[in-house]
Amino acid sequence: MAKIDSFSGEYDFLSNFYSQEITYDGIKYPTNEHAFQAAKTLDLAKRQAIAKLATPGQAKRAGRKVLLRSDWEDVKFDVMKEIVILKFITPELKEKLLATKDAELIEGNTWNDRCWGVCNGVGQNNLGRILMEVRELLK
Repeated sequence: MAKIDSFSGEYDFLSNFYSQEITYDGIKYPTNEHAFQAAKTLDLAKRQAIAKLATPGQAKRAGRKVLLRSDWEDVKFDVMKEIVILKFITPELKEKLLATKDAELIEGNTWNDRCWGVCNGVGQNNLGRILMEVRELLK
């Protein structure tokens, strides 16, 4: 089976840092990373502030500082799936995702994210799994 184990270069569109505007819970976000980090809090003002940050890296750092909603551990995977669906229903990105055919999508990283990706061969690859699930839904 083919593998795509880096969400950069030709496959940068698979990354949550990829520039694709989505509207989630009534707020427009420039990237999936912005939306996901904002979803960690129920504070509307903080969500709007994260939406306005210039880069996904800034959004990620801001998401580490918010007061986590009490149900975050229960809902974070569902939130990620909703956000990924919103990104890939756009025709251009839907085509690109479907063009990965049946390749295994692995969010390989060097920053030790073993929940959403794989680092040094270890990780749960939850983002990759969600991307493959969404690809199946879109077929």
